[in-house]
Amino acid sequence: MRADARRNYERLLTEARSAFAEHGTDASLEDVARCAGVGIGTLYRHFPNRHALMSAVFGEAVNDLLARSRELLDSPQPCTALVEWLREIVTHASEYRGLARALMSASRDDGSHLARCSGPMREAGSALLLRAQESGAVRPDVSIGDLLQLTNAIALAAEETPDDPALADRLLNLTLRGLKP
Repeated sequence: MRADARRNYERLLTEARSAFAEHGTDASLEDVARCAGVGIGTLYRHFPNRHALMSAVFGEAVNDLLARSRELLDSPQPCTALVEWLREIVTHASEYRGLARALMSASRDDGSHLARCSGPMREAGSALLLRAQESGAVRPDVSIGDLLQLTNAIALAAEETPDDPALADRLLNLTLRGLKP
């Protein structure tokens, strides 16, 4: 990438992070481009659609979650490790209004840029889930796809109920009780 194109790319990411944090993932892409000092065409050359931009913005957080899953694979308590990782996903998804909804819709669209992030997340979660299942702490019929959808649904419910900061944790605990054999 040319130096000027790289600068534009970085400015777009910076402005998108800010816009998504302030206005949610439905923030105006035209405003993102304008605040970055570029035209909307430049934004679309770098990011062909909203999900591509979201994927780039959240890529660092996904990498952090993947690294955390690798750390948790060594945990002596596999079920606790899985729960901790799921809790971190809820926390991440709740950082940006609309992210949980976008992740849920992207899970049904394999061609989506956001869905490309979900492949590594599913693999990471599957490894943690398998350890928890092999330890006997989690039912064998639980799938990582279901857990990730539930996790995003919990984040969405918490987003819709901002006056109850403990809701996500309560819902996650209720969900996890249903995982036990």
